[in-house]
Amino acid sequence: MKTIDKIPTSKIQRASKLFQTGAKVGVNYIKYYGDKMVNSETDAKDRLNQNNAEDIYDGLKNLKGSALKVAQMLSMDKSILPQAYVDKFSLSQFSVPPLSPPLVIKSFKKYFGKDPYELFDTFDATSVNAASIGQVHQANKNGVKLAVKIQYPGVAESISSDLSLVKPIATKMFNLKGKDSDKYFREVENKLIEETNYILEVEQSNILVEACKKIKNLEFPNYYEDLSSERIITMDWMEGEHLSEFTAHNKDQKLSNKLGQALWDFYMFQLHHLRKVQADPHPGNFLVSKKGALVAIDFGCMKEIPEDFYKPYFDLAKKENISNIDFFTKKMYELEILKLEDSSYEIEFFTKLFHELLSLFTQPFQSETFNFSDPEFFEKIANLGEKFSKDTQLRKMNGNRGSKHFIYMNRTFFGLYNLMFDLKANDIKINNYKSYI
Repeated sequence: MKTIDKIPTSKIQRASKLFQTGAKVGVNYIKYYGDKMVNSETDAKDRLNQNNAEDIYDGLKNLKGSALKVAQMLSMDKSILPQAYVDKFSLSQFSVPPLSPPLVIKSFKKYFGKDPYELFDTFDATSVNAASIGQVHQANKNGVKLAVKIQYPGVAESISSDLSLVKPIATKMFNLKGKDSDKYFREVENKLIEETNYILEVEQSNILVEACKKIKNLEFPNYYEDLSSERIITMDWMEGEHLSEFTAHNKDQKLSNKLGQALWDFYMFQLHHLRKVQADPHPGNFLVSKKGALVAIDFGCMKEIPEDFYKPYFDLAKKENISNIDFFTKKMYELEILKLEDSSYEIEFFTKLFHELLSLFTQPFQSETFNFSDPEFFEKIANLGEKFSKDTQLRKMNGNRGSKHFIYMNRTFFGLYNLMFDLKANDIKINNYKSYI
């Protein structure tokens, strides 16, 4: 794969790159209008989506950082974007052009005052894995095989400017209006700032590993603080196959169920016991070892769940509470979905919408076991997403609905559900996590 010798770091450079990408998208639309005059509109629209997805991804992958991270977040929700975007943006999870070896060595000299060959017995300056915020290299020290994650230059410093560039797109996509929408962007910005703090990531990783190591069929790397810094992390090299690669060929249902149970227990234990969760459940953050264990390898994005959000959020996971309209309405206010200034029409509209959404989305919690391989359940979620995307009345409404905590909680569950479906895990014991408390 072609390497990158330089990443645009100034606001002007990054804005210019996005402007170039926007111009390409504009050309694609001109082609689309001509295409649909001579071919079917469906085929023309598919080609438009394919061309736009490729051009947007090609622009973002060289910027890296927050802009690419937003694409990664969107790729996890398969009900929002056309499949062409999901397929292309999913590459940002673990397959983007890496930094060149000279730039890697320069990073080490900046943060350790020496090159990597002085720190390790062996070090491969060619990346083996590159994603949105950093890339991974193999190393060896005292006979231990290591993974060294290096953050891209300028990523941490460009978070605010990157988000200001993508804000107009996101505002339009999710129909956000007014100053109240700023709370959502601040939440994303604060979380991205945390993700670029590798000293914090090592600290969080060690705490989470210690708390969750008792969960069956789950493995974690060790982290090495003396070989880590604010922009470089050193951990054990974990052997295994990326989860997306594994699910593409696996036919062993028993193994799928074992891995699915481990994944589900891992997330439920975090949510209900630790009240802090790894809010980035995409395939690039998990491996499957040769002995059939799930390996969790990245804890940069950790979301704390305050009690005043946790309580109403999971109260509505209970069927009897969703069926109780007075109780349901009360929780809608607590979760900031309904507002005191809402008209009677807005109250009725959003109560009905979220009742339909939650009645479906909380189904896994309504029984002792759940079949995540059931295509009908995920088809209903996709259909509901499509229905909402085409709802002309909803597009007229102010999209500023819900607590800021929904951003990463919804991201967590969408990602988790998609991983469970990809695994085709069934007969999953929903409350099995309690055996580890």
